[in-house]
Amino acid sequence: MTDVPPAAPASPFDPPGVVWQPVSPRLITVRYITLALSVGLPFLVTVVIAAVAGVPGLWALPAVVAAFAAWLAWLIPRQVRAIGYAERDDDLLIRKGILFRQMVVVPYGRMQFVDVQAGPLDRWGGIAKVQLHTAAPLSDAAIPGLPPAEAERVRDRLAERGEARLAGL
Repeated sequence: MTDVPPAAPASPFDPPGVVWQPVSPRLITVRYITLALSVGLPFLVTVVIAAVAGVPGLWALPAVVAAFAAWLAWLIPRQVRAIGYAERDDDLLIRKGILFRQMVVVPYGRMQFVDVQAGPLDRWGGIAKVQLHTAAPLSDAAIPGLPPAEAERVRDRLAERGEARLAGL
């Protein structure tokens, strides 16, 4: 009798047979711009404070802000590549996260409505976000970074599937 190694347990974040759809890489550019806008002002303020005060130790402040921005710039592409969604027969799966992974499963029959959102920066970047609304106030079912045509397709398909599942109740 030969020893057969036991099969590795399936990850709760990668169910067998699920084909994940990635989001658009344009989301990386939009997030870089958001990073520059949100970290740029604190960086400039700390540089001015260090220059005006004349205390050499204060130059550590802009260095910390710059290091934090560099770390986020390294992290953003990895975060975007970790986002994915999959449409199954009875539910929608959305996964995200690298260190703190999350997978949301939304049964089509639980969806109340599906929303497509795009702010000015998203529209400039050619992306949109599909937001699913359920009766649970804490549900975080959103797919960011989809091309507008794909976001509309996903919205319409999810709404259609949701109506079909509610009809049976």
